[in-house]
Amino acid sequence: MTTSIRTLIMALSLTVSMIMKAQVPLYSSHPSAAAVMFLDFDGHTVAGTSWNYNGPIVCGAAGLDNSQITEVFNRVAEDYRPFNINITTDSAKFLAAPVSQRMRVILTVSSSWYGAAGGVAFVGSFTWGDDNPCFVFSALLNYNVKNISEATAHEAGHTLGLYHQASYDGNCNKLTDYHPGSGAGEIGWAPIMGVGYYRNMTLWNNGPNPYGCSNLQSDLDIITSGTNGFGYRTDDHGSTFAGATTISFSNNEFTTSGIIERNTDTDMFRFSMLAAGRFQLDAIPYNVGTGNTGSDLDLQVTLYDNSQTVLNIYNPGTLLSSIVDTLINPGTYFIKIEGRGNQYAPHYASLGSYSLLGRSAPGAVLPVRNIELRGHLNGDIHELNWNIDADEQVIKQVIEISGDGQTFLPLTEKANDLRSHSYSPYNTAAARYRLNVTFDNGRQYYSNIVAIRRNGDTPRPQLNGTLIRSNALSVNSPGIYDFTLLDINGRIITKGKLANGINNINSGHLTHGMYIIRFIGHTQQWSDKFIRQ
Repeated sequence: MTTSIRTLIMALSLTVSMIMKAQVPLYSSHPSAAAVMFLDFDGHTVAGTSWNYNGPIVCGAAGLDNSQITEVFNRVAEDYRPFNINITTDSAKFLAAPVSQRMRVILTVSSSWYGAAGGVAFVGSFTWGDDNPCFVFSALLNYNVKNISEATAHEAGHTLGLYHQASYDGNCNKLTDYHPGSGAGEIGWAPIMGVGYYRNMTLWNNGPNPYGCSNLQSDLDIITSGTNGFGYRTDDHGSTFAGATTISFSNNEFTTSGIIERNTDTDMFRFSMLAAGRFQLDAIPYNVGTGNTGSDLDLQVTLYDNSQTVLNIYNPGTLLSSIVDTLINPGTYFIKIEGRGNQYAPHYASLGSYSLLGRSAPGAVLPVRNIELRGHLNGDIHELNWNIDADEQVIKQVIEISGDGQTFLPLTEKANDLRSHSYSPYNTAAARYRLNVTFDNGRQYYSNIVAIRRNGDTPRPQLNGTLIRSNALSVNSPGIYDFTLLDINGRIITKGKLANGINNINSGHLTHGMYIIRFIGHTQQWSDKFIRQ
């Protein structure tokens, strides 16, 4: 005997507006896929199924206009974007699909035959092969497009074998069968199989179901299991430097797009700058409105030079999109796109589609003239201070910390008018810091990176500042070391020896952009990057 799982009723209304019977626009998210999830908006009579314990069920249309239907489709299609399944409004696609790999999701105003619920489905019915549909009750959801979309993805998930994502306290006491998620704004998160009505970022989840806090349900593994007969989409972009997709500027712009199909997926792109100048990149997750509404992907962008050295990592903490705005020299560069978690959403299912818009402005300068961070050790205290020289107004500044110089996490947010911070770290090992500044024009910039080491750490030459306004470099050296100055493509500009103390290096004529200085000595080697402004 099959059992039904009801969704939580989030908005109840028994007033049914006039049912519209317009021509439903035909959409398909992945037309080549054999498996099909059919969103049926224009009414259907259900007969001869496990639902028909009291005769045929006549379902009226959803009561939505074409713009609302389009938004529901787009939201649900994005939830299922990582998988090799076609979300469609075209009944012909449904009827042509294998009977054991298809599901009709009926979005309807007709709910009196069942009761007061947002929707209902038989768990695992996608593969039964008898065309048992599932239902979403649009009138009981107050015709709210967001709620209807969440209920549609949720009920379809049940048919693929998913139970609810529940919530428990630290003592394993169940708080609710429907995990409500947490947070607000763009990155407010909830499980699709919990309650997604009140959060923007609703994702598949790996968490306990209602039958015990130790009964973990990995939504992704169940959806892509052999039982349902389909897996993930084929990866659309290579994940290595050698396999990177080449993108080219046309009139100083390029556009491209992709999908992060798995939580291990990274998409690599290669581009070339023909002249030194400003490079900007807007990395935007798929959305249905402002504030990345309906997005399922928290984007992180990493910029590399041709030697595969990380130049910077871009991942604004409270936004799902990422923006790059930097000066670079002529040469070849790489961009890595990946989905990440945030303070609310786990990394587990930060998946979906995105678009990239790149712009180059040869010879241009950044609107921010200087963001320079300085730091030193005072006993056990790490003391930081910084300078911000810009026309724009600072609306947020966050000090970030890293142990490896690549992965940075927020340490503290400072008031917009402050320019210093000091604290005694719990871990007294070496730490690297940078300043993440957001201005009132919406742009985000990072400072240089500074390292603070405890006494006793291996001494090494230190470049005094990573934002250089002249061709003279100042290096504080603890002894005699060799140095090599290179451009960002690895070409040697000059080399020489450092003496103990302050060394002033004449670098010759440097154009605006990023450079590398390498120090060698005592069987060790270090490299620092700096920007010639």
